[in-house]
Amino acid sequence: MLKWEEEWDTRAEKLAKTHPLKTISHLPDIPGITKKTARFLRWKSLVYLLRNDHNRIFQRFFWKHPFKYTWNLFKSYAKKNPFVRDGDFFLYGFSSLEAFQNSLSAPLVVVGFSYCHKPLECPSGRFNDQCIHDPCHPVFGKCFIGKTVNALAKERVKTLFIPTVHYIGEQFFKLLETHKAESMVFLITACELTLQMFSDWGNMLGIRGVGVRLDGRICNTMKAFELSEIGIKPGLTIVTEETQKQILQLLRRL
Repeated sequence: MLKWEEEWDTRAEKLAKTHPLKTISHLPDIPGITKKTARFLRWKSLVYLLRNDHNRIFQRFFWKHPFKYTWNLFKSYAKKNPFVRDGDFFLYGFSSLEAFQNSLSAPLVVVGFSYCHKPLECPSGRFNDQCIHDPCHPVFGKCFIGKTVNALAKERVKTLFIPTVHYIGEQFFKLLETHKAESMVFLITACELTLQMFSDWGNMLGIRGVGVRLDGRICNTMKAFELSEIGIKPGLTIVTEETQKQILQLLRRL
């Protein structure tokens, strides 16, 4: 553990006594995706994305490279699993976590956090793309998102706080206007349902990276997912302690 991490953890322990955050007392024993939801999931993903594209993201960006995107999408659909899973990590375009870590010297690294594992007391609110970014704030000082943001290099890294799947899709489309897909990698957190639903669409863009599975009060049905996409998410999700350590270990390469 690096010195700044030890200092961060020591301060976080003190803040936990003076400014405790609401947490999950125990992890619920529920599947990442229910069996009913898993049926025809790729079709459900396609329908959801197109039906709820209120900002015309696909209309604005897809037709700029229709042949490339269509071909990439078909190639992804041809695979039984368009990702490689290693525990809580879903790998897109990589065969191992080591290969991903070796790619972190890329010109652009995108690190994104799903809004649903912001603390309930987040001073910036939860259902938005904002973060206070203040290490002196008692909530930020105990938040794993805050700790990770503090670990990131200022150069080459773009940090995103993700309220919806359409939001993150639009951000990647925009980044591809100025960067080649080969010049960027990403690491984002999301529920298992989301990581599986939209893996084909990341492959369509040709982007490579890692999705980190959240635990806790996750969305494991389409109904729960659709409600979370309009900000109805009273439950809290978390990154498990072991996975937190793995994330920080990966990002030390930056």
